Amino acid sequence: MNTKPEQAVNMFQEGSNCSQAVISVYAEESGLSRNIALKIAQGFGGGLGRMSQTCGAVTGAFMVLGLKYGNDDIHDKEAKERVYRLVREFSRRFESRNNSIICRELLGCDISNPEGIIAAKKNGLLTSVCPKMVKEAVEILDEIVNK
Repeated sequence: MNTKPEQAVNMFQEGSNCSQAVISVYAEESGLSRNIALKIAQGFGGGLGRMSQTCGAVTGAFMVLGLKYGNDDIHDKEAKERVYRLVREFSRRFESRNNSIICRELLGCDISNPEGIIAAKKNGLLTSVCPKMVKEAVEILDEIVNK
């Protein structure tokens, strides 16, 4: 069976966005159906609704951390702080590997406009950079979850 990073890359290559690809491989073990996870994560692709902001693989990882370590008791401040700390840790690790967590910086173009999308497609960025970001996001999640 494929590893989680491989499964996430496969999901991306099959047509999911970065955020969906990341959350999909953790959804069911976190008590969320894969279908619901895909729906929740839909708007986070392309750097938050294709605004080229925070990378979808990163926001997918943030959602996974909330699913795994969050609490549904809104008064549980310890759980909230734990998730915030893990989000910051994830961000530091991702940024140390890739110099950014921002989609347009990772791609080297701004996909929030038609010219940027054309450039990303022309230069193969969506088939080279994005799968790498998905893979690394899941690798980092695995490191955090399994420590």
